[in-house]
Amino acid sequence: MGIPVLVAGGAGYIGAHTCKALAAAGYTPVTYDNLSTGHTDFVRWGPFIEGDIADSAKVADVCRAHAVIAAIHFAADAIVEESVAEPAKYYRNNVAGTLSFLEGLRGAGVQNIVFSSSCAVYGAPKEQPITEETSPNPINPYGMSKLMVERILSDYERAYGLRWVSLRYFNACGADPQGEIGEFRSYETHLIPRAMMWLQGYVDEFRVFGTDYPTPDGTAIRDYIHVCDLAQGHILALRKLLTEKNGGVFNLGSGVGYSVKQILDEIAKTAGSKIPAIAGSRRPGDPAILLADLARARDHLGFVPVNSQLSNIVATAWRWHQKAHPVKN
Repeated sequence: MGIPVLVAGGAGYIGAHTCKALAAAGYTPVTYDNLSTGHTDFVRWGPFIEGDIADSAKVADVCRAHAVIAAIHFAADAIVEESVAEPAKYYRNNVAGTLSFLEGLRGAGVQNIVFSSSCAVYGAPKEQPITEETSPNPINPYGMSKLMVERILSDYERAYGLRWVSLRYFNACGADPQGEIGEFRSYETHLIPRAMMWLQGYVDEFRVFGTDYPTPDGTAIRDYIHVCDLAQGHILALRKLLTEKNGGVFNLGSGVGYSVKQILDEIAKTAGSKIPAIAGSRRPGDPAILLADLARARDHLGFVPVNSQLSNIVATAWRWHQKAHPVKN
């Protein structure tokens, strides 16, 4: 039996991959998920409790029952466009829900938490690559909700002795190499899975948002990190908390930028089918380039992405989507 770790949102995409990595590293992931977007068949490496992070009493009971010593918190709404249209939902679930979750942890005496944050806290900074010293300036409620939680964590540290790490993700992508789990949502907005679902007949329309950016091919450039590298980042952050008793804020990306066109070309090569994407207008607030500086994560966590080559990202994602979404006739 490994060290028990509560994983809120452990039935989701990144959460499930992290649960698998936790089990391989000698921990016992205790998945806590309300299944609003998660999947019970993604819970394979430890016990599962259905529950909401807003239920402080249940969070505390689960922690006590499983002798939890740390938590990893993925549970959040995470669609940028929806956050603009429904900010109340995002502040209620992502901020107020997290506050209740923290109270549950505190009630059970759990003093260590790894928080799933986002590069959305930075907004659209001019300087690239982005370091953790870049001033946060969210441009949507989703990014603001993540930044608000980071500030709550900081206040909890000063007042209650909470130890925390916040991991600011860039673009999570790819899938488990063994094909056990992958990216699977009823409403898909992310570039790679949406393009693949279009090829398979599950999406009616596919657009490229902006072809006139000041980049080599005119499409936006992003930092794509394989979900397995992201999962390892959580293991490293957890170890830091448990051994060094201190945390901090860290970027997690690949440190390499790929354009939308490069991504689509690689998908077409892997799938053997061209994607006749329709050129759409830029989305408000979308910067031309977002690229992570990984120096702090490398120096303080020992984080080195090893799975985030574009060919591997696309190949693992395509294998998963062929399994998860049989091609429609």
